[in-house]
Amino acid sequence: MIGLVNYRMGNIQSVINGLEAVGAKVKVVRHPEDLSEVEAIVLPGVGAFGDGMSNLKSLGFIEALEQQVVKNGKHLLGICLGLQLLAERSFEYGEHKGLGWIPGEVIRLTTNEDRSIRIPHVGWNNIEVVNKTGLYKDIEEEPTLYFVHSYAIVPGNESMISGYCMHGEKFVASIEYNNISATQFHPEKSQKDGLKLLANWCKMVNAC
Repeated sequence: MIGLVNYRMGNIQSVINGLEAVGAKVKVVRHPEDLSEVEAIVLPGVGAFGDGMSNLKSLGFIEALEQQVVKNGKHLLGICLGLQLLAERSFEYGEHKGLGWIPGEVIRLTTNEDRSIRIPHVGWNNIEVVNKTGLYKDIEEEPTLYFVHSYAIVPGNESMISGYCMHGEKFVASIEYNNISATQFHPEKSQKDGLKLLANWCKMVNAC
């Protein structure tokens, strides 16, 4: 059973649909204590970093996630904002402290003064895959996946990076580190390649 954390940051139904499409059983987790009942965890999210951390804190999820993911070693998949919240801090609308599980920070994308490039980065874009053994196993060389974001993580340890993307500048599209996997793109909205990626993660955690 996969636990999908509902901390009131975006519509989670598309994530549920994507996971169920690849054979996973999903439990929507609204109460922190319920995280102990699932085998793996998905942290989705759309919106501002500060709001996301505030909601996790007010709903009591920060300590519960720390216990289950960091201490107990349950697999976690972060999606979009769910990736960014793993960092130590973000500079979106001020400076905000993150979960701190991934060394690094979240900064705004830049266009390098190219007026043809728009932020937020919305739409389909290719991924430069650098680790083909996990999320991207048996996926084509440069998969095309769907993004909606203005900020991206800059991890302190480059060995965690499994994929890059280019939008004005090269930024981190995904990370994979021990029991933590996370994507800046939305695999649940990325059709064939996205569903394959979700299936790969489910197989990694023996959830489908």
